[in-house]
Formats: sequence, structure tokens, C-alpha cells
Amino acid sequence: MVFLKGVSALSRLRSRVKQHSSLSNSVRWLQMQSSSDLDLHSQLKELIPEQQERLKKLRAEHGKVQLGNITVDMVIGGMRGMTGLLWETSLLDPDEGIRFRGLSIPECQKLLPAAKPDGEPLPEGLLWLLLTGKVPSKAQVDALSQELRDRAVVPDYVFKAIDALPVSAHPMTQFATGVMALQVQSEFQKAYEKGISKLKYWEPTYEDSLSLIARVPLVASYVYRRMYKDGKFIPMDDSLDYGGNFSHMLGFSSHQMHELMRLYVTIHSDHEGGNVSAHTGHLVGSALSDPYLSFAAALNGLAGPLHGLANQEVLLWIKSVVDECGENISKEQLKDYVWKTLNGGKVVPGFGHGVLRKTDPRYMCQREFALKHLPDDPLFKLVSQLYEVVPPILTELGKVKNPWPNVDAHSGVLLNHFGLTEARYYTVLFGVSRSIGICSQLIWDRALGLPLERPKSVTMDWLENYCKKAKAA
Repeated sequence: MVFLKGVSALSRLRSRVKQHSSLSNSVRWLQMQSSSDLDLHSQLKELIPEQQERLKKLRAEHGKVQLGNITVDMVIGGMRGMTGLLWETSLLDPDEGIRFRGLSIPECQKLLPAAKPDGEPLPEGLLWLLLTGKVPSKAQVDALSQELRDRAVVPDYVFKAIDALPVSAHPMTQFATGVMALQVQSEFQKAYEKGISKLKYWEPTYEDSLSLIARVPLVASYVYRRMYKDGKFIPMDDSLDYGGNFSHMLGFSSHQMHELMRLYVTIHSDHEGGNVSAHTGHLVGSALSDPYLSFAAALNGLAGPLHGLANQEVLLWIKSVVDECGENISKEQLKDYVWKTLNGGKVVPGFGHGVLRKTDPRYMCQREFALKHLPDDPLFKLVSQLYEVVPPILTELGKVKNPWPNVDAHSGVLLNHFGLTEARYYTVLFGVSRSIGICSQLIWDRALGLPLERPKSVTMDWLENYCKKAKAA
């Protein structure tokens, strides 16, 4: 079964449009898109030589500059606070939150093209921004949407590979299996086996990455419909954009749900390079594993309870509050339930972050969406109460560096409101979104010729001996 119709995966749209605008920003090469070329590949081809020279100059002039000291706490504490990766597409500030090529989430909502006036940004626009550092025109985003639809063809054997698993298998297991099956069509693997110059590694990586980004919503929606909708699959709608189509193939026709999916995919797409899924994709890709292999590995990291499963845990915990205390819970009752959770040796899911030290901007934009579209939803009201109750308690506890809500504290409630109630599936949505960020950086990894990642590891004996010598000195 070919899940969708499509034309050649290598098709290019070459029509022309002109837009004259500019954007002042601290990021050196970020600018509003003024080129008339609608083809993303040709845009990258122009940009890459400049960035290659930029990196070469940076290393030649500043290669020996120290970026900080490494402590024993960093080595045994998950490398927290240790600067050790180059990640071009986004940067996470502890106070400001994530910036995509220098743009905050509110700026992306304002500047990136939307499906309708005052609507949420289209994920295709963010993909263009991450890859080029430029804010695209609506025509360029529409052309990229069409290219992704053209690439969205999934061979029958991918679905057969998923069908070989029990329907009860975790959605992430089924999703990752489907991505691994897609690897059979890797252009990078074929090019490498035939022999290809290192300078051109980025081109088959680009082909694989855009095809992967185009195909994962089909694989993800197949898993959803297989598990929860009796295997009644819904084909792609050629008139819809990336986020709208994903929502449509899951089985949701509401325009509000389409808008939510556009927002969800956009804000979950990238969060710099140190988180588990992003780092895994970069690490595996550094071995010249193709984007399918790299992204499948990233998905397996995302499936962990301390990473991508958190959004599922939040909704389940919120529902447990309602089950025990009812929807009309008072602030005092909620405080008691939070303390009960903490005193039971558990965490309150959705609060705190490894880097952020203030409320996650991704939480805030989802809150604004809820205030606009579902202000009277009981679970949203409970989330709002938690925003008032939990941070003071975590601050009083004194063990948490960041007591504020993160992105996971809100997303499940929004999805639940519009009918996507299967919390076990939520991490798959996260995975589809993260394909955009991880694949964008993989393209730049190969374009910049970044090497195999190989940090040094040590034993406890080594640490103890080193510290003794340091103390004696």
C-alpha cells in the first residue's frame, strides 16, 4: 500500500516571487527573506560556502580560547552546564528560553507565515528559518509545503514492519520501527557506498532529511489509527499544510485542532543540542550514519521517561488530581495533593527544567492559545491553578533550581480538549516535531564537516587520584 500519492521525491519548484522587507537582529546572518528563489536547496547551496569559511576562520583565530572549567560535578552530573557542542539552529537561554536562529517564540509567531491571518506559524516556515537563518515569505513556505507533500510517499514494507509488532506495543516502539524501515531508501547510504566527496555529504543528507520530515507524519498517523481507530487510515489532503495534514490524518477536522498542531510542531521542533534526543541524533550522525538511522536513535532517547514521556505523565497526573479531588478543587486541596505527591517520593511532572530558570516560553504560548480557544476547559483551569500553587511549594522545598512550569505542563491538556485523549501516544507527536530540528542540524553538521564526536571518559579511581593530586598541589 502506498499511503499517499506523490510525485518524485526529488522534485523542485522553481517559480518566482519577490518580497522586500528587512529585520534587525543580533544574529549576524539572520534576515528577512528577500530572494525570489522558492527552492530551499538552492538557498542552502548559496549559504554553505560562507558558513564553511566562517567556521574555518573561527577555529583558526580562536581555536585555543577556553570556554570554561570542567568540574567533577559536571563529569558525574550528566555534563550539566558543560559547553561542548556546536548547534546552529537554536540556542537556549536560562532566562529567555529558546531562540530559533535568534528569534524568540513570540517573534516567530509574529514573523513566520501562517495558514490564516493572526494564525499560528506554519512548521514549514520554521524549517526554512532553521536551515537558512532567514524568515521566509509566504510563497516560499507554500512551495516548501508542496515539496514536502510530494516527498510524502511511504512504501508498503514500512507499514508491514509496523504491523509485525503487537498492536499493544508502545506507540514510540512502533514509530521508531517505521522510521528504521524508511532507511531502506536512504540517499546518503547509496551515495556513500558509491563514493562521494566529503564536500558533498550535505546534499544526500538534505535529500534524506526532507524526505524523512515529509514522511514521519504518515508513519505516526498510521500508528495512531492502527492502535486507537481500528486501523481505519486517512489519506493526506493535498490542500493542507504540514501541521494541518498531520492533524487531518490523525482524524481531526477542527480548524482549531489544525492550528494547535501547527503551534505544537513549531514549538517542539528544536531546543538546542544538549537534550537527549537532539544530542543522540547529532552523536549518531557524527559517525556518518544517515538521517534515518540518526533520527531513529534520537526517537529511542525521546521515549525515555525523563525526556519525551514527560508530556504523557503530566496529563495522567492531572487526571489523578481530578479523580481524587474532583474538578472544582480548591487551592488548599491542590496544595495538599502536591505535597502528598512530593512526600511520596515522586515529582510533580511538568515543572522544572535542566537549563531554564524561569517559566518556559513554550508553556506561555500554549497558555495564550488556551485562553483564546478554551478558557473554560476544566483541566485548563486546573493547570492555571497549578501555575500558582506548585512553584512556591517547590521553592519552599529548597531542592529545585527551577520551580516553574515547562512545555510539558500544558500540551497534554490542549490535546485532550480537542479529542486526542490517548496520553500514551503524545511522545510520538513530540517525535514528529523534533524531526525538523534534528534533521536541520544534521544537514549543517555535514555541510560544516563536523567530526566524529568522541569525548574523553574517566573512572572514579582516576577522579579520586586527580583530586588528591590537585589538593596536594
